[in-house]
Amino acid sequence: MSRLLAAITLVLSIALTILVTIACSVPIILAGIVKLMLPVPAIWRSISVFADFMMYCWCEGLALLLRLNPYLKWDVEGLDGLNKKNWYLLISNHQSWADIVILCVLFRKHIPMNKYFLKQQLAWVPFMGLACWALDMPFMKRYSRAYLLRHPERRGKDVETTRRSCMKFRAHPTTIVNFVEGSRFTPEKKKQTRSPFNYLLPPKAAGIAMAMNVLGKQFDKMLNVTLCYPENSLLPFYDMLSGKMTKIVVRVSLVPITEELHGDYVNDKSFKRRFQLWLNMLWSEKDKQLETLLAGDKKAGQ
Repeated sequence: MSRLLAAITLVLSIALTILVTIACSVPIILAGIVKLMLPVPAIWRSISVFADFMMYCWCEGLALLLRLNPYLKWDVEGLDGLNKKNWYLLISNHQSWADIVILCVLFRKHIPMNKYFLKQQLAWVPFMGLACWALDMPFMKRYSRAYLLRHPERRGKDVETTRRSCMKFRAHPTTIVNFVEGSRFTPEKKKQTRSPFNYLLPPKAAGIAMAMNVLGKQFDKMLNVTLCYPENSLLPFYDMLSGKMTKIVVRVSLVPITEELHGDYVNDKSFKRRFQLWLNMLWSEKDKQLETLLAGDKKAGQ
């Protein structure tokens, strides 16, 4: 693809994405305001259904934009047996802003609408931030270890935010999505966090542990998702917008949520250690899976 064509595609993709986002976000925001003004459970439920439908329309719009790229190929395994009437906890590695688009498009017809754990800064993104608020998505504020030492009263705030949000999701089937690394993977962040993994940052366990504790047995399964862009690993989001994305690899595995994964992560230190060990083992397997996927793609390209 020539640079000129890539530039034109980038501009058009950004413009169309913004239009689709505004068209779907405005009704969601208005519905959220109505829900705020009329705190009646029956109205809340109806508005939540409407908001989820508008989010589905947004996902359909993004899917249409991706289909305009004739070079893009999908390699997906593990979607069998999913149901839109179930509750799911979805965990995934995080490489790019493209990840959110991929998860929305891929799962839109298989599971309930995704509800993401979002960084608090995203609340200020025009239209999208308010729409996510109206959809009851939890905004998380990350504090550094040095900050928490100076302000110990802030410790556990994210856990409380998770608890309040998850309580709202008990009323109707929901998919809670958590990028448990807490940030997008980069070589620089890998060094900063002293990650023991080759392609991943260390996972943060508190969010998903609290989600499991609040929703309990309502979760039917955990979806362990591995995202990989073997031919566009440097700038996946830019390549997606500019039409340079050529291959998306997704692996989905169903992880049973056993009794051993339910517990008080905040106050039970023994459970906290067991849960962190379990999650680190899961992440170690994901790291090996990414290595296999990338190595296989290199061989295929030779």
